[in-house]
Order: sequence, then structure tokens, then C-alpha cells
Amino acid sequence: MNRSSFLKRFTAILAKEFVQMRRDRLTFAMMIGVPIMQLILFGYAINADPRKLPTAVVATDASPFSRSLLSALDHTGYFAIDPNPYTAAEAQALLARGKVQFVITIPSDFARSLERGERPALLIEADATDPGATGGALAAMVQVANTALAHDLTGPLARLNPGPPPFEVRVHRLYNPEGLTQYNIVPGLIGLILTMTMIMMTSLAMTRERERGTFENLLAMPVRPFEVMLGKIVPYIFVGAVQVTVILTVGHYLFGVPMVGSLLMLSGVLVIFIAANLTIGFTFSTIAKNQLQAMQMTFFFFLPSILLSGFMFPFRGMPGWAQTIGEIFPLTHFLRVVRGVMLKGASWAEIQPEVWPLLAFMGGAMVVAMLRYRRTLD
Repeated sequence: MNRSSFLKRFTAILAKEFVQMRRDRLTFAMMIGVPIMQLILFGYAINADPRKLPTAVVATDASPFSRSLLSALDHTGYFAIDPNPYTAAEAQALLARGKVQFVITIPSDFARSLERGERPALLIEADATDPGATGGALAAMVQVANTALAHDLTGPLARLNPGPPPFEVRVHRLYNPEGLTQYNIVPGLIGLILTMTMIMMTSLAMTRERERGTFENLLAMPVRPFEVMLGKIVPYIFVGAVQVTVILTVGHYLFGVPMVGSLLMLSGVLVIFIAANLTIGFTFSTIAKNQLQAMQMTFFFFLPSILLSGFMFPFRGMPGWAQTIGEIFPLTHFLRVVRGVMLKGASWAEIQPEVWPLLAFMGGAMVVAMLRYRRTLD
């Protein structure tokens, strides 16, 4: 083999590939952007041991023992004690809406029972829909029970220091008393699968027409951009409905995941969530030049969605900036809705704050898609 000829042919092919990479700027940007995004998210945003979890207190006992106990809980770093006093009904409502992770109830006779050596009961109610979010905090309660009142049990009360803790801790894991991860994972899989498949199928459908040369026929038809988008989106809503039906059926009969709330209400939110993801896919299809780019953009959107939504890692374990970014993604709000309806029996008033962001996201994606599509028409 002529070495000089080989080098010329190799150099020509090499130069061609670099030129092609320079032309395909989106793919090159993905090759650089995805590793950077993974490093930032896994290095700074992901935390499997969340701290400073919002905690409401129902306390009718204002003794020094109660104050010492709450101070000890706050110093563990796991509990962010809300200084506002709550009634039992108010605290339960906050827990049902997901505004707090724990409700701590200190009985009115806590100090008197403790002084008598009767070991009063301290009630901790935890939102256990995500067992991973509460495990560390509940484990810290063992140490708190042993040491929280060590400085208060002096003089006549010193007899309570040795032996078992002077009070009893009763933990109620609400909505998932057995701490089964299936109860948290299976509802989340509904949103995860819909996010991946709906965006991908819609973006590929449009770019496929462009690659096959049928996109020009679509542009020549006397239809408006909004009508094209509806025509592309509506069929996949039915596909998404079939996927949800399969997941719910398998989840209920195979894993025993309950459906405590209204299936009809959940179905309405599902349609909004599916439509929001389909509009994102349609928007990607107006940007991507081929199916490979559509796949890359789908992955670039899907990766932060799965990491910052609370599906894989506790949402409250992330730093504030990561939670702010996570609030942008539809999956974050849908997970709260589907887990709230299926596990808590949430009402419309309780899930409504999560539905408006889905509608806003869908509306914004529609506007961008329409602007991009009109630009294509020109």
C-alpha cells in the first residue's frame, strides 16, 4: 500500500468529518452540553439525604421541656421547625398538600406527665409517600429522644436521666405506612414514561416528514399552524392514555399500588400533562433538522427532568437554585399531582396549585412552536 496515498485519503475523510461537525452545531453543542449538565447536577444538585425538611408543630404545652425538645430537633439539621403555632386540622391540611414533611404533636400534659415519670408520647406524623425523604430524619429522632432533655432533667428530675428516654416517640408514616418504594416509584413512572415517549414521538414525527420530503406537501396544504399542531398532537394523546391504562393496571394488580383519590380528576390532569409534553416535542421538531437532532434534544430535556423533578432523588434535598430550575419542568408538578391523588386522595383544591404551572408551560410551548412554524412557512 502506498503510504502517501493512504495519508491523503485518510486526511480527506478526517477533514470532511470535521467540516460536517462544524455544520451540525446542535449535535456538537449536545456533545459538550450534556456532560457539563451531568457534572453540575450530580455534583451539586443531587442529595439523597435531605435536610431542613419543613415541619409543623402542634403544641399546647409551653413548658421548657417542649422548647428544649424543639430546639434539639432543629439542631439535628433534618427538621426546619415552623415557628407559627398550628391546630391539628391546619397541620393535617399542610401535610396533605405537601407543604410540610412532618407534623410534631406535643400533648398538653407533656411536662406534667414527664415530671411524674409516666413517659408521655410525642407524636410524629410523616409524609411517607417518598420513604427516602424521611428516613434520615426519623433515624435522627432516636438520638434526640436520648439527649434532648439531658440539661433539663436535674435536681429532683435527675432520676429520669439514666435508663430509657424520658418520653416515647410514636411515628406514624402516613400515606405509605409500610414504606414501600413501589408506592412512590410506580406513580412516578407514569410521568416519566409519558415525558420520554410523548416528546420523542412528536418530535420524530415532524422531522421524519422533513427527511422523507413530505413536509413540503404539508406546508402547501391550506391549513394554519395551530391546526397542524393539533392534528399532530391529538392522536398521541390517545397513545398516552393507553400507556397510562397499562401502567395503572399493572401497578395496582402486580404491585398493589392504591388509587385513593378520584381517577376521573387524575385523568383530566393527565390530558393536560400529555398535551404539555407533546407541545414540547412539536417545538423541538421545528428546531431539529433531522431525527438524530430531535432525539438529542429530547434527551437534553429528559435528563434534567428526571433528576430535578423528585422522581429519583428527594426534591427537598436539592439546593434552592436546583429546586427553582426543577419547578420549570412539567414532570415536577405532575409527580405531586399523581402521588397526591393516588396515595393521599387529594382533592381538586389541593392539586390546583400544581395544575396551573402545567397549563402555563403548555401555553408557552404552543406560542414558541407557532412562531417557529410560521418562520418555516416563510
